[in-house]
Amino acid sequence: MNELEIAQNATKEPIEQICARLNIDRKKYEPIGNYIAKVQIPSEKKLDNDKLVLVTAMNSTPAGEGKTTLSIGLADAMNARGYNTVLALREPSMGPVMGRKGGATGGGYSQVVPRAEIDLHFTGDFHAIQIANNTLAALIDNDIYQGNPHQLDPKSIIFTRILDVNDRALREIVIGLGSRVNGVTRPDQFEITAASELMAILCLAEDYVDLKKRIGSILIGFTYSGEPVTVDQLGFAGPIAAILSKALRPNLVQTLDHTPVFMHGGPFANIAHGANSILATKLALKYGDYAITEAGFGADLGAEKFIDLVSRKLGTLPKVIVIVASVRSLKFQVLGSMTDMQKENVAAVKEGYVNLQQHLNNLTKTGIKVVVGINKFTNDTEEELAALTQLLDQDHFNWAISETYELGADGGKQLAELVHQQLEKPISKVERFYDSSDDLETKIEKVATKVYHADGIELSPAARKSLAELKKFHWDELPICIAKTPQSFSDDAGLLGAPKGFTLQIRDLLPKLGAGFIVVYTGKILTMPGLPQHPAALDIDLDAKGNILGPV
Repeated sequence: MNELEIAQNATKEPIEQICARLNIDRKKYEPIGNYIAKVQIPSEKKLDNDKLVLVTAMNSTPAGEGKTTLSIGLADAMNARGYNTVLALREPSMGPVMGRKGGATGGGYSQVVPRAEIDLHFTGDFHAIQIANNTLAALIDNDIYQGNPHQLDPKSIIFTRILDVNDRALREIVIGLGSRVNGVTRPDQFEITAASELMAILCLAEDYVDLKKRIGSILIGFTYSGEPVTVDQLGFAGPIAAILSKALRPNLVQTLDHTPVFMHGGPFANIAHGANSILATKLALKYGDYAITEAGFGADLGAEKFIDLVSRKLGTLPKVIVIVASVRSLKFQVLGSMTDMQKENVAAVKEGYVNLQQHLNNLTKTGIKVVVGINKFTNDTEEELAALTQLLDQDHFNWAISETYELGADGGKQLAELVHQQLEKPISKVERFYDSSDDLETKIEKVATKVYHADGIELSPAARKSLAELKKFHWDELPICIAKTPQSFSDDAGLLGAPKGFTLQIRDLLPKLGAGFIVVYTGKILTMPGLPQHPAALDIDLDAKGNILGPV
């Protein structure tokens, strides 16, 4: 059976049973159909449980490293061994679902279900964010059209429209063309929903009060005299918060083995902060003895942002980090393409190891326990796997092979035991990659040198101008969220392995005051992806009985 058939033929438990097993009171959740529920946001501000596992990866192939599949399989395997575990994951974005990657609910025998419903629309959270964002954009333009009482300079507006579709044609647009009745003419752009500030706000908000406060803090632009204009100043926070009220409540689903999954929020890790909502992770920690969550892309992006940004809002750091590695990703660091991936190449495995090694060294220095989960593919040879494990042994890294794609929970037994052992060990001290008290340039430089291993940073004239503005309004004290290619430690997607001798190019700095961080744009990173030559959408279909077919 293919992945979709496995999911469609799975025996799912009614969501009421999943909730009952977690001891969630019936008044605290709302079923959506038979297998999905919206759960009330947790009232606890402080977490009693700190047994959190973060799953991240080395720099992967364009096909991905299998973090979600391994996260699901690990949670199932831990539950199978009697360790009460709850999973927290991001929701799929329709952009990648219809674009390059297809579905985002795991694979093989380690999946979250109901698969197709989750991949296509789910509970409408992305839609709510998109509508809220674009309603706010319309209100802003209407305010200008209706006499511009707040003297907002249209050329200064930084708040953009969004769409959950990969559409490169919308990266730069002009609105209000034609006569005066069509509004004020000005340049604008679309970003993908997963990169939007409202997505970040939804994922970082603690409750409804915090949600509304964060929305009110969003920087729209500046007056003609150079003063900042926020959503609160225009009086728009209330309706936007109302649109997002239901979307703030985490979603509950299940794996093929009925492990509970709080699936909520979906920021990308390359152009956003890359973690599911803190509310979903709090619920996983509340209802499980152990919780597993995932950070997007490689450890240079998702894990760094989780440690430096998300964990501060969450109130706890992970006790164990699982870094997903594979033979094919090691080979990709040397070959640079998927063309010869099927051929045995022990030399490429050994040469590509420097990428994994650098990620492991970075994470080990934090003081958090680190485990390597080797995601085994059917084409991996014993010689290639032996080469990898020998290198890991030489460097004294803990590792286990995962075959959860092929075998489900049975394929994750060794990894589950290893992770559990590490979870029960004490951690003396954890060091983040930068301090909250560091100035903005120091924060960027520390991540660039400690995580990416750059020689330093170089700010463009535009970035220098933005930095001066940030300092003027004391926004430079905020945490950073670096937007960077996921293919390389550097800002150049072509520099694979563990590049040295490069300078991180800072293109611009953008304050996201509602989210509470500064976005640092590097290299040629884009916030609206485009479709590949053969989009995954072309392989998705609907049969005469209404069954969805294809990679969703």
